[in-house]
Amino acid sequence: MKTHIQFLIKNYLTSLLNVFFVFFCLIFILNLLTELEFFKKSDVSTFFPLYLSFINTPIFIFEMFPFIFLISTQFFFNNLINNDEINIFKYSGFKNSKIFSILTFTTFFIGILIIVIFYNLSSNLKNLYLGLKSNHTEDNKYLAVITNNGLWIKDIYNEKILMINASFINQNELLDAYISEFNQNYEIIRNIKSKKIDITNKEWIIKNAEIYIQNNKELASELRFNTNFDYEIIQNLFSNMSSLSFLELIEMRKNYKKLNYSLTEIDLQLLKLVSFPFYFSLMFLFSGIIMMNTKSFKSKNLKIMIGLFLSVIIYYINNFFFILGTSEKIGVMTSIFAPLLLFTLINLIFVRNLNAK
Repeated sequence: MKTHIQFLIKNYLTSLLNVFFVFFCLIFILNLLTELEFFKKSDVSTFFPLYLSFINTPIFIFEMFPFIFLISTQFFFNNLINNDEINIFKYSGFKNSKIFSILTFTTFFIGILIIVIFYNLSSNLKNLYLGLKSNHTEDNKYLAVITNNGLWIKDIYNEKILMINASFINQNELLDAYISEFNQNYEIIRNIKSKKIDITNKEWIIKNAEIYIQNNKELASELRFNTNFDYEIIQNLFSNMSSLSFLELIEMRKNYKKLNYSLTEIDLQLLKLVSFPFYFSLMFLFSGIIMMNTKSFKSKNLKIMIGLFLSVIIYYINNFFFILGTSEKIGVMTSIFAPLLLFTLINLIFVRNLNAK
């Protein structure tokens, strides 16, 4: 690798790591304040909130990577411009477009490493965090998971332990459901079998219920059954995709499909991860173009403020499309790739005269 290319990549990575470290410290402190507030009345070790804050920080860092790349790029180009190194490269025949192409590919490669290594690590840490935190919450006795055998729910209501299994979900209904009701000693009270259960509210309506008590069978055309769950709560239980690695997301998608559960959120998360290296690269391009177009400005803070302002707009446009996709107002592919296409067109408009800067 040529010396000037090594110089560019080394300085760019140094800028990236410095900004990453600053973001990590800030987010860690904010997390720590939140955990201290949560555990202020709990009898836990002094280091426990510190530990929780540390393992919860990486997943927040992952979401902030677009801004990390943005600010890193601004500082990188600001140093090149202030040290007149950008002109030295230009006079040596090393065009601006060459600098941008090298660092764009570098950013894309770093983006792939972030998805493959950093995201999977941070999602595992988030999963560990949720497990440890749940032991100190009031609702840790409740559990809902999706497996190859369908939806499983553990609930405790009126001192009774409920184990619920359903093969499918159709809108607000559980299909092919089986409920086992136990006392506190896990002695069976009754079993309930039904083809269809309305779970719109926490008071479930069991249609054509078959009730088994010891060796006796009873039939009920409609049975009211109280739980701590309704359809909205069950949906929200599986909305935290950040605690799942890429392979776990793929496995869960298979289980969702078998259960007839909505694939929208999981498809959005998967496509979001796939698109992130492109998003990071576009952020680098956009930030670099802004710095090149404002290099005559004397105030470094003004340059950074302009870049941040425009990039925040792009970030919220991206999130707006994501929300539209989540609510199924637009298609999943459109939700993820429409803002990226728009962002690409904006970059192409400004990149044409890059070598003249």
